[in-house]
Amino acid sequence: MPYSMTAFARVEFDDTGGRGAWELRSVNHRYAEVTVRLPEDFRQLEATVRERIAGAVRRGKIECSLRFEAAQGAFTELHVNEAAATAVITAARRVGALAGESLPINPLEVLRWPGVTTSAAADLDGTRQAVLEHLDDALDAFLAGRLREGEKLAGLIRQRLDGIVAQLDLLAVRVPEIIDSIRERQESRIRELAEGMDEARVEQECALLVQRLDVAEELDRLAAHVEEVGRVLAQDEPIGRRLDFLMQELNREANTLGSKSAHIDTAGAAVELKVLIEQMREQVQNIE
Repeated sequence: MPYSMTAFARVEFDDTGGRGAWELRSVNHRYAEVTVRLPEDFRQLEATVRERIAGAVRRGKIECSLRFEAAQGAFTELHVNEAAATAVITAARRVGALAGESLPINPLEVLRWPGVTTSAAADLDGTRQAVLEHLDDALDAFLAGRLREGEKLAGLIRQRLDGIVAQLDLLAVRVPEIIDSIRERQESRIRELAEGMDEARVEQECALLVQRLDVAEELDRLAAHVEEVGRVLAQDEPIGRRLDFLMQELNREANTLGSKSAHIDTAGAAVELKVLIEQMREQVQNIE
């Protein structure tokens, strides 16, 4: 089944090391692009988090964030990196001087700056491992959401495929009748305009006209593309780019069909086909 590129998942947890929440959200993107935001004490997990997400998601712009509040007593000591704090204070004073203002420096704001403080954790390694396990839960919920949305998109696409098949069936019946009608009309016109023309020449001109109006090849290719879209939708792998290519092929055949239309029925069917193909293309843009 296809997966949607848009989804959201949030998993909250409350363990002995503290409580927090993982959030995962994604939107459409040509490739896989992962952004990770972690608290300072969990920064060393960033590579692992990226690897797990990249292993589960092939396309989409994914944002992953972790909120964590340590349990009371989890941290035994808070260390201040004096060099980092001095650098932050010095930079703040320089900016104030450039702005022509002498603003008071809030020590608490300095403490919040990344790298200024470090905490000695009672069992931070164990807490990190537990947090990663909750990431797996969040990924499961995230992928389940992408799958549910993907199934809905596949249903919408199949509805449009059924509409295309209905138009093709109608044209398969009507086109021979339409061509015969046009042939008779044009043959009569040719005879009127070129009175006395050789019968073989008249037949030749009519045959060329019928050849230009014959859309059997376009109908066959449209039917083949529709069948291929249905087959691709059943695959259990990323299919968005393949479907996008098939939408281009369907649209090209519909344009050719429209350019050959010499009757209101075929012209109307060509327009309807293009509407259905465009509706499918819009949905395909959301599929991984």
